[in-house]
Amino acid sequence: MSNKRRQVISSIHAPAPIGPYSQAILVGDTLYVSGQIALVATTGALCDEGVEAETEQVLKNIGYILSAADMSFADVTKCTIFIKNMGDFQKINAIYAKYFMQNPPARETVEVSALPKNVNVEISCIAVKA
Repeated sequence: MSNKRRQVISSIHAPAPIGPYSQAILVGDTLYVSGQIALVATTGALCDEGVEAETEQVLKNIGYILSAADMSFADVTKCTIFIKNMGDFQKINAIYAKYFMQNPPARETVEVSALPKNVNVEISCIAVKA
């Protein structure tokens, strides 16, 4: 039995999941984007040129997934940012702000002890088609 209201969304431009999860799930007009890390889809390599470059790559990956669902950053209503070091908050925030210049979404930022592949930042989000 298929569920037409629940659709797997994926982009070849974003990295393939590294576990048993989908890049995103669309339910009705709401898109749930799994946590993204700074993997580069074309090479499979981790962008490890510093926390700013990691954050930029994470947000690019989210953008690719949003685009696959015919959405944009303007549709994002909620983000969760996981960071390994709260000391990097301002650097991450500066990159993040470039993607949400007007009417930014609700958000929380949480410091965690470790992230997949030992990255410094992971971001997930929820978007709603306007």
